Amino acid sequence: MSYLEYYNLKEQPFSISVDNRFYYNSKQHADALVYLRHAVEYQKGLAILVGDVGAGKTTLARLLLDELDNQRFESALLIVLHTSITSQWLLRKIAFQLGVDKPDEGKTELLSQLYNRLADIHEKGKQAVVLVDEAQMLQTKEVMEEFRGLLNIEFDGKKLITFIFFGLPELDDYLALDEPLRQRVAVRCHLQAFTEKTTGDYIKYRLQVAGAQKDLFTESAYSAVHQYSKGIPRLINILCDNALLEGFLRKKERIGHDMIREIATDLKLPAHE
Repeated sequence: MSYLEYYNLKEQPFSISVDNRFYYNSKQHADALVYLRHAVEYQKGLAILVGDVGAGKTTLARLLLDELDNQRFESALLIVLHTSITSQWLLRKIAFQLGVDKPDEGKTELLSQLYNRLADIHEKGKQAVVLVDEAQMLQTKEVMEEFRGLLNIEFDGKKLITFIFFGLPELDDYLALDEPLRQRVAVRCHLQAFTEKTTGDYIKYRLQVAGAQKDLFTESAYSAVHQYSKGIPRLINILCDNALLEGFLRKKERIGHDMIREIATDLKLPAHE
């Protein structure tokens, strides 16, 4: 028997993998989506969303990508995995993601291919949108200048491409490497940690989606989870997943404050002052 069977759950409620079915539409996440949709809808050029590790940036990136209608948008999600990318790699990746079959190795030819593709998308009545996750990995002036160059491409007074950057708060520092690009940020959102009430509502929502028929945490446990997770969604998930496993092993019907404290100690999560 697993904890899923013990607690009559259909699936794991606190997986840290992105799953839009478990997306909790907190006010700040909902507001951020409104701002990002506005940036896309009205071709604002550059929008950024920043937040600490585990705040839900990737979740919003995937959610926004899924919302973009294929009939209206030519969209792509680019995930930056390391800081050593070159402007050449960046341009070729964007071109490929937007439908250029064989991006050229030469920069001049590559830019021509990309411009022609953007013009083609525009002529078809669609908008090109590229979401860039882990954008704080873009740490060179050269790369930032390439984004500025792409944002300068316009037709009939409208930008042919919109970029949405998702990253850690230090993304602002790297944008400042190219001041003209930083000044092009038309929309900026900052995800904050959950409040204690939102933390409790978030836990209850995910349990409900997973099929829970009753409260599996006490009210004091919700408070403890918030205290040790600091309201960061990823840490909430890790704490609660471990709590359900421990509760199953101890045959507890509900998870209490003391168990959360024990698990947080094991996970080396200090209490939030």
